[in-house]
Amino acid sequence: MVRTTPPRPLDVEGRFPEVGPLRREAVRLHPRRGEPGPGESSLGGPVRWPRTEPWPHCTDDHPRAGYAPPRGAGPVPLVPVLQLLAADVPELPYPEGTDVLQVLWCPFDHEEGYAPRPEVYWWDGSRADLAPADPPRPDGAHSSYLPEPCVLHPERVADYPSWDLPESLSEELADRFEQVEEETGWSYEYHLSVADGTKAGGYPTWSQDPDWPDCPECGARMEHLLSVASAEFDGETWRTWLPVEDAPAVGEIWDLPYEERAAVQRAADLMIGDMGGLHLFTCPRCPDRPYAHRASA
Repeated sequence: MVRTTPPRPLDVEGRFPEVGPLRREAVRLHPRRGEPGPGESSLGGPVRWPRTEPWPHCTDDHPRAGYAPPRGAGPVPLVPVLQLLAADVPELPYPEGTDVLQVLWCPFDHEEGYAPRPEVYWWDGSRADLAPADPPRPDGAHSSYLPEPCVLHPERVADYPSWDLPESLSEELADRFEQVEEETGWSYEYHLSVADGTKAGGYPTWSQDPDWPDCPECGARMEHLLSVASAEFDGETWRTWLPVEDAPAVGEIWDLPYEERAAVQRAADLMIGDMGGLHLFTCPRCPDRPYAHRASA
């Protein structure tokens, strides 16, 4: 079943033509609980892995104040989080000769952001040695960092910057943003700008000041690769980011029993920070695609 984000309730570029040149395309992935196969795009589903490659483990120290592995547990096997095929999300900057992106992470807190630490892998899906993986399960991992298997429903939407607006433009538009919200009830930040949820491309959905990493190889600012979010929408944003197909026939999404709402809002049952997310960045200019991440609480 497709998922369709409602049209913006206002003509964003008509009201604020200054943001038009900053528009980017994002691919909302709309994870929903299901049974994806290892050769499909998925969140939290099974993946294929080269037989000749050992399964990656994390050997970092973990802060004892957060989710930490049992003492003496040793290296922690990484957990499959996201697998995206070029057939489903061709917009990603796949290195030459690859058509599969995988994100794995260590399902314990790390000092950087008190969140899981991700690793990014790119594969050629036609490799003869790619086979369904049977990774070891990490001992003691909290369920908040172990995504439930979800199928994906990619959808292209326009993203406009909010926290990423240039400071001078943000100051110039502040009064108009406020006036439009007073007149219409629609907030530029929450309803008109950056798409919520797990997505590829577009702008990160920051919950604090932007923190874009620079490429360690060429020094240029990295591009947003994707975000893994705790939720598809929240109490402020649901009116524009709840897909049409998931809207209840009567009443609001919050009127549904918790289990029904959670199946739409938090299908993967992740909780990063306080309903935050993990943003991944890469450098499309460098052939080996160096990457970095930022946690958003």
